[in-house]
Amino acid sequence: MRIFRSLLIPVLALLAALLTGAIVMLIFGDNPLKAYQGLFAGAFGDGRAWATTIRKMTPLILTGLSVAYAFKAGLLNIGASGQFIFGTVCSVAVGISMEGMPMLIHLPLAIGAGIVGGMFWGAIPGLLKVYTGAHEVIVTIMLNYVASLFAGWTVYAGGTQGQTPGPLWDPTAGAISETPDVLASAQIPWMFGPPYRVHWGVVLALLVAVLFWWLIYKSIFGFELRTVGQNIKAARYAGIAVNRTIILAMTIAGGLAGLAGAIETLGLNHKFAPEFSGAVGFDGITVALLGQTHPLGVVLAAFMFGALDGGASRMQFESGVAADIIQVIQALVLAFVAAPMIIRSIFRARWLSEAEGQATLTTGWGGN
Repeated sequence: MRIFRSLLIPVLALLAALLTGAIVMLIFGDNPLKAYQGLFAGAFGDGRAWATTIRKMTPLILTGLSVAYAFKAGLLNIGASGQFIFGTVCSVAVGISMEGMPMLIHLPLAIGAGIVGGMFWGAIPGLLKVYTGAHEVIVTIMLNYVASLFAGWTVYAGGTQGQTPGPLWDPTAGAISETPDVLASAQIPWMFGPPYRVHWGVVLALLVAVLFWWLIYKSIFGFELRTVGQNIKAARYAGIAVNRTIILAMTIAGGLAGLAGAIETLGLNHKFAPEFSGAVGFDGITVALLGQTHPLGVVLAAFMFGALDGGASRMQFESGVAADIIQVIQALVLAFVAAPMIIRSIFRARWLSEAEGQATLTTGWGGN
């Protein structure tokens, strides 16, 4: 019951954001009812709409869990984007090589490469925090840029002056910077093939959410992780290896984001190009906050954001409202979640006092 009560604020935050978005549309002469009808149709109107929502939801579950996992240890993992990109590059590097290997071996190796790549990129800020005192927010933000530039170099197409192309560049792509398609043996099979294009990666993401719940709430390591997140001094006094916990928290968080990159590449894009990275890692931060860093909440928040992204194009097509309004709504949702007093004022709900306490953005979130 605690998690359902704590999710009241995010649900009301979504309603408040949609209401605010409607007011903005009215001010600029647009019809919000028609816009939201198009949004709903684009997200849930038919099988293809549902497929789009599910596809967009899948990586958000894992990047949201990545941020949430670090939060449990009192850490702010702003580097899910870089970990996602680095995991993508590692998985595609394995996916385009080892020709002739059976899928039973090749696919797990490619997915594992993405996880290991993300873990490596996540471990760096953890180690720097423990041994140098560097703040993980600053380090992860900087590593996002490094990962993006590194990934761009791997697929660099070369230039007119004869520069050496990147090691993963596809020579048949001409001047386009991208990798070859990953081999069929490294592609995640379709659950529902074209035109739906829903792969089994969504099931893997949901299974990881279940594993996340068990690890956090049912294992000794999860108890130690939450203790460090609640009170690091008390954790040290209790004999918990705080430094090890911090490093492992950032490493595992990176692995989750790297897995998101691997699944997105091996299951959907089947290649890597710099424009495929998108903002899914940064969206994971919002998903984790909206889901109150609980695995169930993260899955529901990822589904909601997948629906918003999936229905944006249809909304624009049917109503003429710019799809950018969806990003405004997403930002408003996060703002309202971060300021639950505003929600109480809007809905005049005194009975939300307990839920408000759960939604406050403090370091105490590590113990949820």
